[in-house]
Amino acid sequence: MEKEQKNEKKKDEGEKEVERNEFGLRYYLPTDVILHNKPEDCWVSFLGKVCDVTPIVKEYENEKEVKPLLAHAGKDISHWFDKRTQDIKYMIHPVTGVKVPYCPHGPIPHVHPQVPSTKWQPLPGVKRPYDGLPWWRNKKYVVGLLSKNPRPLKIVNTAVPESHRNSLAWVAAEENLYQILERLLPRNSHIKSYTFKFEGEKLNMRKTLEENEIYDERRKFGELGMPENCYIPAIQLYYNDDLTK
Repeated sequence: MEKEQKNEKKKDEGEKEVERNEFGLRYYLPTDVILHNKPEDCWVSFLGKVCDVTPIVKEYENEKEVKPLLAHAGKDISHWFDKRTQDIKYMIHPVTGVKVPYCPHGPIPHVHPQVPSTKWQPLPGVKRPYDGLPWWRNKKYVVGLLSKNPRPLKIVNTAVPESHRNSLAWVAAEENLYQILERLLPRNSHIKSYTFKFEGEKLNMRKTLEENEIYDERRKFGELGMPENCYIPAIQLYYNDDLTK
């Protein structure tokens, strides 16, 4: 019993260590982001970041500037931004000849009018009413990172009847096994009581799938003219029968 408690303590410390290494930011799949597509729960992704812009939507409620955000709620808006500068794209206004933000879907929050008006302000070095940072550069709206490689993974629960063992999950390739475990919690609230194995070998929960030598070979299959889903790696879950849970 004492040995089990030490192992459990070590596991908890490992989970906290992983969380610190990730600076508290988790990875999201596009399918995670798209669920937040309402005015009262509005997320967008761009340039690899996932942002909760719900406060901006509330601030600009009933204003025309909020319409592009609502139209793209739950979607990726990287095409609005310059990857090199991490800022919104700019263009030269065809009438005024002034460098102005490029807003292909209409004006957005924290962008000044593009033509002379009483609200117009010059771009460089101006203290703006929203504490000097537009929402797309303000870290307080960032809730996580967008996965560059969502990948499929079979989950085999060896503790249930064979007809219910297999399930398919999509995970972020950047996630370690602890983070994948957290992603699977809604499917199995007792999943922390399981040992994760692949081909009979216990997995290192601090490592990613690739680091555990569970490779994503879909591209290779595509190059060979084979269906990408002809083989999906399967992780086996073994119940620890821990009566303390």
